[in-house]
Amino acid sequence: MPYNYEKVNQKLLVPQIEDQLVMYIQHENIGIGAKLPSEYKLAEIFGVGRSTIREAVKSLVTKGMLEVKRGSGTFVKSTEIVVDDPLGLAQFEDKYRLAMELFEVRMLLEPDVAAVACQKATEEDKKRIKSLCDEVEQLYLSGQNHIKKDMEFHETIARCSGNRVVEVLIPVILTAITTFANLTHRKLINETIDTHRAITDAILSGDTMGAKCAMIMHLTYNRQTIIDMSEQNKTCQTS
Repeated sequence: MPYNYEKVNQKLLVPQIEDQLVMYIQHENIGIGAKLPSEYKLAEIFGVGRSTIREAVKSLVTKGMLEVKRGSGTFVKSTEIVVDDPLGLAQFEDKYRLAMELFEVRMLLEPDVAAVACQKATEEDKKRIKSLCDEVEQLYLSGQNHIKKDMEFHETIARCSGNRVVEVLIPVILTAITTFANLTHRKLINETIDTHRAITDAILSGDTMGAKCAMIMHLTYNRQTIIDMSEQNKTCQTS
């Protein structure tokens, strides 16, 4: 079903146009390296002036999502706005290898963190986790950007551990989620919804082993997808 892009009032700020442009890229499945429609066409789609589109594009360039090539046009550099990179992981060019190594760290960390969250999560924490689980599912099913809420879901579980070292490692988890999203373009919708729900239900009921197993399953689905896509990418490069 075609997405109806909201005609934005000329008086609204550039950040609101920017949000619409991000949704357009994600909903239309415009992949990394693909060229965006012309400035004129985008202005027509969103009902704003070309100067407003130009400013929104500039903003997304600074955030690592778009790249402007003089004489060629505007191209998608990332399908998600790049999050802060305190560990310097953006320097690694082989994103498939980076994704795999990030998942190795997550597998060492998050299953046990989920188990500890079962023991330490307050009632308020549990309500927050359930709310985020619901929001991610709704955003996924409606074709909207779910990444921010997905990151909040995993971050909230990590913070429930009460472990300060785990909190320091949260950027690794967030970078892994963003890297996976950039490579997979909304694959594993059903698997993500089901495993998020299983993790949530286990934490709500205090089922430590259930939370640990559900997190392992969640990460295993994602890891296998990266393995498959990496193999396909190698095949394409050699053919």
